[in-house]
Amino acid sequence: MSLEEPEPPTTSEVGATEDGLDYDALEELVSEHVIDRESHVNAEALVIRPDAVQDTLSALKTEAGFDHCSAVTAQEYEDRYESIYHLKKFDDPTQQLSVVVPTNKDQPVSESAEPVFRTADWHEREAYDLVGIDYNDHPDLRRILLPETWQGHPMGKDYNQNQPQVVPLREHVNPLAEDHSAGEDSDTMFVNIGPHHPATHGVLHVKTVLDGEQIADIDPDIGYLHRNEEQMCEQSTYRHQIMPYPDRWDYTPGGILNEWAYARAAESMADIEVPEYAQVLRTMSAELTRIAAHMLALGTFGLDVYGDFNAIFMYAVRDREAVQNLLEDLTGQRLMFNYLRLGGVAWDLPEPREEFLDDVREFLDGLPEYIEEYHNLITENEIFQLRCIDTGVLPPEVAKNYGATGPVLRGSGVDYDLRRDDPYGYYDELDWDVVTEDGCDNYSRVLVRMREVEESAKIIRQCADLLEDWPEDDREIQSNVPRTLQPDAGKEVYEAVEGAKGELGIYMRSDGTDKPARFKIRSPCFSNLQTLPEMSEGEYIPDMVASLGSLDIVLGEVDR
Repeated sequence: MSLEEPEPPTTSEVGATEDGLDYDALEELVSEHVIDRESHVNAEALVIRPDAVQDTLSALKTEAGFDHCSAVTAQEYEDRYESIYHLKKFDDPTQQLSVVVPTNKDQPVSESAEPVFRTADWHEREAYDLVGIDYNDHPDLRRILLPETWQGHPMGKDYNQNQPQVVPLREHVNPLAEDHSAGEDSDTMFVNIGPHHPATHGVLHVKTVLDGEQIADIDPDIGYLHRNEEQMCEQSTYRHQIMPYPDRWDYTPGGILNEWAYARAAESMADIEVPEYAQVLRTMSAELTRIAAHMLALGTFGLDVYGDFNAIFMYAVRDREAVQNLLEDLTGQRLMFNYLRLGGVAWDLPEPREEFLDDVREFLDGLPEYIEEYHNLITENEIFQLRCIDTGVLPPEVAKNYGATGPVLRGSGVDYDLRRDDPYGYYDELDWDVVTEDGCDNYSRVLVRMREVEESAKIIRQCADLLEDWPEDDREIQSNVPRTLQPDAGKEVYEAVEGAKGELGIYMRSDGTDKPARFKIRSPCFSNLQTLPEMSEGEYIPDMVASLGSLDIVLGEVDR
């Protein structure tokens, strides 16, 4: 027997076993901060003291490998407030852990996680804004979706919806005063970009401070499209009323991908099985949606970078329209599809089936030629290359710290895709590849989306072949789901899918009724948009416009 000191555990060893996670070992790692432990549907949860958030998360990140703070959920109970940090590993997102932080009802104060996970900045600001939890050590704790003058917290139990909201007119305030703080010799200038500007992809206001011609500081101001979709879902039934809402988050379209995020969470919570045939239909329709979303991203980015409307935007719209024709044949809608149902899909392929599948294959056959056109028009264009290569640089570790996902993260060389790494649907039965680029710049993010269109086409073709050969007697589109769903009180779940823009996650908590007690949407655009200052500071305004376009945000999903 060796008397040598054992090797210290590596990041991937603490709490990890061949069968998954050893939650006892994880609890032991931060035992001095743990006050309780809970079982959620998809992961165990450690309940910790509100003054030990940074120490706990830091240990779990550095010693146990939980380097992805996927989302932060805030909620109010009758006797306490609560923040939940949903942790994953970029190397293996099936390994999940929740960290629950209860706070006093009279004084809801918790330590901020921002020094450990930069993405917690905006997530905690949202928790403060809507629920009313204060976070000590937060670098900039102020409202994010509502005006600073707003009274009360709309998702709090004591919120008075009838109270008047007065926004004062600060007519004598000098908007440039703070930006000349460097002294009389300062050359800074404040510039408003948006909210009514074609390059902001919706109503986004970017407060920009220039030092000469370079960007010294930017502050994305969001919330113009905030509708509190989470509260709408909390007032709707699991079985019938929630599903139409996800189409309206990312309306570009991300519809079926959004619907799948809710379906996956609800099906996990209610233990609903989905027939294999319906999984194939879901997978094919989701990838058609992904192509439509990427085509719009490509066309609008061309406008952002050098405004060649006819040669790029109209080409992209042409191909997007072809996809939407197929989706309309399948779902009956061109934008707000409402095609998925808990336990399956609304209906089978349109009749005659052979004609629809022939239309799908005809589109796929023409796609390689279209992709070649885009490379000739865009990626090989000298102006486009000058505007995009080495601008908007986002190093991989910075992207991960901000919780960036989707093409933004894969454009920084991080090989992370929930379709493969946390399989759902029919993806693990098909032959396709995850696309990454190592350039970490605006050019790389465009290449990722263009290459992902080709991978989506491979998936769709395989699904079409499967659907064509599927035995007629075994075409089950929906499992037997109870008319009224009432999951057991206290059940909690966080599930996510790979949306067109990244990880789209849903947290739900049941109180035993047919409506969720808490419904939280983890928007990929919300986390991705946080990276804009990192990409833009020190660059020029045209570079910032290109960086913003490369993020492919949709404000309906950012604001929810």
